[in-house]
Parts: sequence; structure tokens; C-alpha cells
Amino acid sequence: MPDAAWLTPSHFVMLALLLGFAIAHSGLAALRPRGEALIGPRLYRVLFALVSIPFAVTLIVYFISHRYDGLRLWNAQGVPGMQSLVWGLSAVSFFFLYPATFNLLEVAAIEKPQVHLYETGIIRICRHPQMVGQVIWCVAHTVWLGTTFTLVTSLGLVAHHLFAVWHGDRRWHARYGEAFEAVKARTSIIPFWAIVQGKQQIKWQEFLRPSYLGVSAFVLGFWWAHPALVSWAQQFR
Repeated sequence: MPDAAWLTPSHFVMLALLLGFAIAHSGLAALRPRGEALIGPRLYRVLFALVSIPFAVTLIVYFISHRYDGLRLWNAQGVPGMQSLVWGLSAVSFFFLYPATFNLLEVAAIEKPQVHLYETGIIRICRHPQMVGQVIWCVAHTVWLGTTFTLVTSLGLVAHHLFAVWHGDRRWHARYGEAFEAVKARTSIIPFWAIVQGKQQIKWQEFLRPSYLGVSAFVLGFWWAHPALVSWAQQFR
């Protein structure tokens, strides 16, 4: 029988963590209308953050600590230009993951959080930019690390975000009905497809927002702090 010693418990722990995060994150999103009616939009946003952020931090720390677990399927780290490619893809992924179309005051619950229906900025490229960003991030890190643990993590993350595409469209339809169906018809899940079809065109002035500068600063800060973050996370192995 083949040696399965590479299939470490961390593979299953990560899958359990991903499932728990998906249930908590998507579940709270689904319960948002009832929750806001019960305790108000601001308090529900705080509750959402108190559940989601610690869960997300736990996932990140656990991933960093165990990223080389399991079988090494390939090693591309010595390939010339590979590190720059991975960093470049990771930077692009953050502009999709955090599309800077949110009102930051609403995110922080300073202003009343609302569900917005729009088709400007990065939504012209893809109606679900967070899914695209997650796929880009997963591809970059899986290619770089090449381990079964990273592959399992990436497949779990992508699966959650593909579910979130369906779940998000369903919630938008429930809230906006025909207005959402009109936006859906003019946008696409596949990046740039609506532009290729002539349903959208990129308007670069829509990207000239302070929040995009904030995402750029975050990417640079994360690049600078990355070695320290990896070193810190290793302590929890």
C-alpha cells in the first residue's frame, strides 16, 4: 500500500476551519435582514465583524504555520522571475478581494451599513470581484508552495467563493428583484466577459477614489510586514 504519512492531520483541520468560516460568514450574511430588524444594522455589523475577523485571522495563521505540510508536489521557487510573478498576482488579487467600492464608514458601522446595488468600478469587470481575487491568490500561492496542504486550502477557499457567487446573487435578487436582474444582465461573473460582449466599458475615472489608494498602501504595507508576519505565525505551530 502507498505511504500516506504525508496526509497530516493539518489537512483535515484546515478543511474544518474553512467549513466553519463558510458557515459563519455566509450564514450571517443570509441572516442579515432578520438580524438587522432585530438588533439594528450597526450592531449587526459589529456582530458580523466579531465573528468573521477572528475566524479569518485564525485561518491565516494556521495556513502560514502549516503551509509546507504534506507532500511537495512541485517546487517552482527556484524558477527565475517566479517570486516576482507571485507577488504581482498577489497584489492584483487584493484589488479584487477588496474592491474599494465599499463605504468604509459603513464597514466600520460609523454610518448605517447598507446593501448597495451598483455596477461601477471593478463591478464592470466582474460582478463578484472577491471570488476572482481569491482564485488569483490561491493560484499564485499554490504554484509557489506546491504542497498538498496548500492545494487543499486553495480548493476549499475557491469552493467557498464559488458558493458565495450563487449565494450573493440570490440575496441580491431577494432584496432588489427586477432591478438586480437588470444589473445581472449587464454584468458578468467571468472577468471582462461583459466588456467583450459590449455590455460594459471600463471607465477609469471610477477608479480614482481614495479607497483604492488605501488598498495600494495596504499591499505595500503587507509586502513590508510579510516576513515578520510569517515569523510570528510560526510560533503557533
